[in-house]
Amino acid sequence: MSDNGHQQNGHENVPSRQRRRFEGISSRTYEHPADRSALVALRKLSGFDTVFKALSGLLPERSLRLLFLSDSVRVSDAQFAHLNTMLRDACHILDLEKVPPMYVAQDPQPNAMCIGLDEPIIVVTTGLVELLDEEEMRAVVGHEVGHALSGHAVYRTILLFLTNLALRVAWIPLGNIAIMAIVTALREWFRKSELSADRAGLLVGQDLKASMRGLMKLAGGNHLHEMNVDAFLEQAEEYEAGGDLRDSVLKILNTLPRTHPFTTVRAAELKKWAESRDYQRIMDGHYPRRTEDKETSVSDSFRQSAASYATDVKNSKDPLMKLVSDIAGGAGDLGGRVRRGFGGFAGGTPKDQTAPNDRTTPEDRTSPKDQPPRDSTPEDDD
Repeated sequence: MSDNGHQQNGHENVPSRQRRRFEGISSRTYEHPADRSALVALRKLSGFDTVFKALSGLLPERSLRLLFLSDSVRVSDAQFAHLNTMLRDACHILDLEKVPPMYVAQDPQPNAMCIGLDEPIIVVTTGLVELLDEEEMRAVVGHEVGHALSGHAVYRTILLFLTNLALRVAWIPLGNIAIMAIVTALREWFRKSELSADRAGLLVGQDLKASMRGLMKLAGGNHLHEMNVDAFLEQAEEYEAGGDLRDSVLKILNTLPRTHPFTTVRAAELKKWAESRDYQRIMDGHYPRRTEDKETSVSDSFRQSAASYATDVKNSKDPLMKLVSDIAGGAGDLGGRVRRGFGGFAGGTPKDQTAPNDRTTPEDRTSPKDQPPRDSTPEDDD
């Protein structure tokens, strides 16, 4: 479809260009395998269905709608017209029939969200609108429309409510533990859903450079002349591969309280997907349709996710993931490797360290024919 650029409210004038429309597209097309599997696991969480049904009637959704209606600016042809055009365009490209209401909220912190139980609502902050140019903002709007198409808004609303509730009942020992167990599971899914929505944003904008620029700005502000995409992606590689097992544990601890993946990680994940055969097939018009959704198998989705996780573990450069991969492959001297990985915690020299003049490791002293295979990992995940 044709997309005419324009200069408005300080946004860049972008050239007209043709972009593909994905008629009848299923959200399965762009959903990260772990997004679907996390939802499956979430629904199997003991007591979750009961809590969900109870919360569906208790959540103040009407209050949220009234709050945004009374204290934010609703996007329309008369207000933030350029955002309204983007929203309708994104819904057209992803073939979402009902255009969700969209609001601009006064907040200097760049942010956007899609919430709601009965019907999704999209909210973007003034900080985000002022930070991004036209094409970068288009990817963000597509990101939020992707959340709406995937049905993410319901679970995101519950997470928002439960997080606030956990703070209020922190003084109740068992009550807080029960709520935080569900919050932790929801956050894990939430992070994966962000990777899915990033892909939806790319399908809408169909401009990888703009998506990369937007993520860089979220990390470093409006200083593109001081930033470089390649260097930014190198940070993601260094983050994944750097350090030892202690750093791997710290990464997990840093990630647990977050609702979003780290920005460099999101950029690397999106670039990898954009360069994949799956993305090219979608752009060529080969993708799952919503009419086929009822025929999909939950067990098949879970197996696909398992395979995705196994591949991620096998290809990961993270020290802990390497160790997991080696355990699955039956690598030798794992005990020594673990002790060396965590040796810094003890502040001393690991017991299995060789003499100063002996630079060989147990792996070096093993002949190639005796070494176990490194690439054999069981395939598991949605």
